[in-house]
Amino acid sequence: MAATPERKALAPSLRSAVAPFLAMDVLSAAGRLEREGRDIVHMEVGEPGAPTPRLVREAAKAALETGRIGYTEALGRASLRARIARHYRETYGVDVSPERVAVTTGSSAGFIFAFLALFEAGARVAVSEPGYPAYRNIFQALGIETVALPISAATGWRVTPAMIEAAHAQKPLDGVLLMSPANPTGTMMDEAALRAVCETCERLGVAFISDEIYHGLTYAMPAQTALRFSQKAVIVNSFSKYYCMTGWRIGWLVLPEELTRTVERLQQSFAISAPFLSQVAAEAAFDATDELEAVKAGYARNRDLLLNALPALGLSEFPPPDGAFYIYVDVSRYTNDTLDFAARMLREAGVAATPGLDFDPARGARFLRLSFAGSESAMIEAVKRLKGWMG
Repeated sequence: MAATPERKALAPSLRSAVAPFLAMDVLSAAGRLEREGRDIVHMEVGEPGAPTPRLVREAAKAALETGRIGYTEALGRASLRARIARHYRETYGVDVSPERVAVTTGSSAGFIFAFLALFEAGARVAVSEPGYPAYRNIFQALGIETVALPISAATGWRVTPAMIEAAHAQKPLDGVLLMSPANPTGTMMDEAALRAVCETCERLGVAFISDEIYHGLTYAMPAQTALRFSQKAVIVNSFSKYYCMTGWRIGWLVLPEELTRTVERLQQSFAISAPFLSQVAAEAAFDATDELEAVKAGYARNRDLLLNALPALGLSEFPPPDGAFYIYVDVSRYTNDTLDFAARMLREAGVAATPGLDFDPARGARFLRLSFAGSESAMIEAVKRLKGWMG
């Protein structure tokens, strides 16, 4: 009888060797503890604790009653694209043609399509550090080089035009990707700062991608869209954060006219279209302002609670959280290894938070990101537990 040939193990591709998204790893670890009966306060993921608005759920329910949930046009339902365009006129005073809007499966798909449409393999794209970790990971998988622009209190926790110019002078950039309000810091670019970044990128011939996913969630000043200052900017946004629709996986891009057909072709092959039901629900989200503003008021209370409570715990060093729902706090008084610190805090205190290494591989070991997107009672309980655990 012939010997059975040994089966060779499949080796993952080099392009798939991206770093883990630590916030999701912490969520998984918290879930395991909860299945063991532990009560966990979740401050690790950027997810609204509030339910999806009633109007959104009712729109989805009505669509389900029709019995047919099918494909849509690749760039999205015409009515949703028109409603998104109207949103820019009403919110920012900017006229956007619905033809420039592409509806995507969350902002995550929007990033992939924007990167593929704009950059060749080997392109160099600058991002802030600390910054959203998925940028680096998607770049790596696509063969794009991440150029880190370190920010700190000395830079106002913001990327400046001078930083972009210096990086470009050292070796030409192909793109700049910035978020305002920012994750993990919650800091924002004001109107003058955003205008200066847009003008700098246009002057240097560098593509600018503006991640506006946390628009609507601001406390110190209103957010501005980069479209006010540049029609060449690529805008990424989503219904996940302000609209409380994370699990619906629905977002959008606003593109320069010359990129819309490119993104349409990509969507046709990568996803065909964003989910029909989520598109119907998303259109209704624009009419749920009263409910959504009540949710935002809850975030504001949570923010004030933590801004008052954290210094009493010896945690007084953090960027000003002007928007989003995060505080990026320096815990070096207690540790220089927040990967271990967060694991012990979860296990011993029952409070889940994200280590700063997720956002800043160089300096993040002394930072934690705390999300205040949960309920007020959860924030009060978190402070109580941390006070007992940290002494």
